[in-house]
Amino acid sequence: MSTHIEATPAVKTVPPPAVSLGGHVRGYLARVRGGDIGSLPAVLGLLVLCVVFSIVRPTFFSPGNFANLFSQGAAVTLIAMGLVFVLLVGEIDLSAGFTSGVCASVLAILLATYGFPWYIAVAAAVLAGTVIGAVLGFLVAKVGIPSFVVTLAAFLAFQGVVLLLLKEGTNITVSDSVVVAISNRNLPPVLGWVLAAVAVAAYAAVQLNRFRRRTGRGLATDPLVVVLIRIGALAVALGAAVYVLNVERSLNTLIASLKGVPVIVPIIAGLLILWTFVLDKTPYGRHLYATGGNHEAARRAGINVDRIRISAFVLCSTMAAVGGIVAASRDHSVDPNTGGSNVLLYAVGAAVIGGTSLFGGKGRARDAVLGGAVVAVIINGMGLMGYSSGIKYVVTGCVLLLAAGVDALSRRRAAATGNR
Repeated sequence: MSTHIEATPAVKTVPPPAVSLGGHVRGYLARVRGGDIGSLPAVLGLLVLCVVFSIVRPTFFSPGNFANLFSQGAAVTLIAMGLVFVLLVGEIDLSAGFTSGVCASVLAILLATYGFPWYIAVAAAVLAGTVIGAVLGFLVAKVGIPSFVVTLAAFLAFQGVVLLLLKEGTNITVSDSVVVAISNRNLPPVLGWVLAAVAVAAYAAVQLNRFRRRTGRGLATDPLVVVLIRIGALAVALGAAVYVLNVERSLNTLIASLKGVPVIVPIIAGLLILWTFVLDKTPYGRHLYATGGNHEAARRAGINVDRIRISAFVLCSTMAAVGGIVAASRDHSVDPNTGGSNVLLYAVGAAVIGGTSLFGGKGRARDAVLGGAVVAVIINGMGLMGYSSGIKYVVTGCVLLLAAGVDALSRRRAAATGNR
C-alpha cells in the first residue's frame, strides 16, 4: 500500500500594494497632522524669508549677495552641526562658541608666531577641540555635573583662555594662503559643474538602489515617481545655484575675477554627508537617538550611555574647532571676539530652528544647515534693508522662540496620537 504525500507549496512573499503619488501625499499629511513635522517649518520659513527679501530688496538674490550668504553663515552652521549631537542626547553645550575661539587662537598662534605649516596648525586646532569635548563630556557623564553648569563654567573660562592666548587682546593676522582660501576663494566654474553632477548622480544612485532593494524584499517604499521628483528637484536646485555662482561677481574684472562656487560649500556638503551617514546608517547613530530618547531604556538595552554622551560632546567641540578655523579664515585674523558675541546664540538657534529638538532624541545633521541658512538669510536680508543690530536680534529671537514652540507642540501632538 503506497502513501501519497502532497508537496506543500512554497510560501511566497507578497509585496505590499503599490502606493500612488496621491496616497504618498496623504500619508505625509497624516504624519504632519500627527506631529511628525521634521524640518518642514524651517523649509517653509526659509522660502518665505527669501521671497520677502527678494521682493523688498531685489539685490538679495544677486550673484554677489548669494555667494556672500555662504561665507556669512558657514561658521555658525558648522558649530550648529556639532551641537546637533549634544542636543540629540538631551544635553546642551553653552561653551561651543568660545571653544571655537580657543581653537582658532591655537591655529593663529601656530601659524603666525611659530611658523608651523597650515596642516599642522589645523590638526592642532581640531585636536584642541576634541580634547575640550572629552573633558566636558567626562564631567557630565562620569562626574555627574549637569551639562548646563559644566558648559556655562567653560563658557566663562574659555573667554579668559582666549584673552591669555592672545596676550589680553592682541589681534593675530592669519595670512596662510590655504587657510585663507577656505572662506575667501572659489572653485573653477567647470569644477563646480562637475561636483554638482557627481552629487546628483550619487544621490540618484542611492535613492534608486534603496527603491530597488526595498521593492525586491517586499517592503513598503516611496513611489518611484516620488523618488524621481526628489532627484529632479536636487538637480534643478544645484544647477541653479552653480549657474548663479558662476556668474562674474567682480566689479572690476581687470583687477580680479570673482566667480565660481565658494570653497566652503563643498566642505560643508562633505561634512553634511558624513554626519548624515553616521546618524542614519551606523549603530552609533542609532545609539545616539536611543540615548536621547530614554537614557535608562538605552542602558538596559546594553548601550554604553556614558560613552555615547561623552562622544557627543567630543564631536560637538571638534565641529566647533572646525567652525573656528572657518571664522579665522573669513576674517583673515583672530581676536578676543572670535567665537564670542552672538556666535553661540546663533549656533544653538540654527540647530533648533532647523528642527533639532531641545528635549533629545530628534534631529538630523541637515537641521544645522537649514537653520544656519535661515539665520544667515535673516541677518543678511535685514542688513540689506538697513535695520539695526537690535532689530536683527529681536527677529532672530522670535524665530527661535517660534521654532521651540513648534517643537513642543509637535511633541505634544505626537504623544496624543501615539506617534512618539
